[in-house]
Amino acid sequence: CRGERRGTTEIIVGQAVAHGFANISLGNTLMMAGREWTIVGIFDAQRSGFDSEIWGDGDQVMQSFRRTVYSSIVFKLTNVEAFGGVTKAVLEDPQLQLDVKLEQRFYAEQSEGMTKFIKLLGLSLSVIFSIGAIVGAMITMFAAVASRIGEIGTLRALGFRREAVLIAFLGEALGLSLVGGLLGLAGASVMQTVNISTMNMATFSELAFRFKLTWVVGVETIAFSLLMGFLGGFVPAWRAGKLSIIECLRQA
Repeated sequence: CRGERRGTTEIIVGQAVAHGFANISLGNTLMMAGREWTIVGIFDAQRSGFDSEIWGDGDQVMQSFRRTVYSSIVFKLTNVEAFGGVTKAVLEDPQLQLDVKLEQRFYAEQSEGMTKFIKLLGLSLSVIFSIGAIVGAMITMFAAVASRIGEIGTLRALGFRREAVLIAFLGEALGLSLVGGLLGLAGASVMQTVNISTMNMATFSELAFRFKLTWVVGVETIAFSLLMGFLGGFVPAWRAGKLSIIECLRQA
């Protein structure tokens, strides 16, 4: 594994490309723009956008694809603080008609349309499944209340207040929702190991990425699960707390 040599049709490919397509390995050749390109290296860009790119000699690539100008230039700064000075120098140079952007902002702007679509799709699915989860929790807790009428009557006869019965059933609903949220997080964490590819509509090129599960997402997920458990369990718990001793004995 090595870098490509200048003036040749040697290329290196990102890990996402190597894993996402067949016959992408060291020594193999790719047919692009009517020429054969030899793969001499596979690089790891730490799950950034570069992982879905193919790199080769700029002059050879431009000649093959009949391009006359560079569309973008990527360079690495010694430190982030130098970005302001570099931006000022480029913008003040009348010979350079360029716009300077950080890598994160550049890719964010290019994928803005796809990002909005994914967020809208995710929000729509979340609302639909949330309604189903709330209804499911409500049905489960109503069934739990119906099967424990005798126990509720016994507790009320022993002196337990209505509020205690309500809190007990509501706590059970919250406990079940917490377990469900943790199981959901465990299942979603597997998605971190999966490479996902999508089309970058700004450049009409493929962009590979992975989902990342952060502690903020985990906390928000658990909080949302508890909220659904509360909404789905409150009405059955309130119903259980409203039952009188006579009603419990009559229905037991």
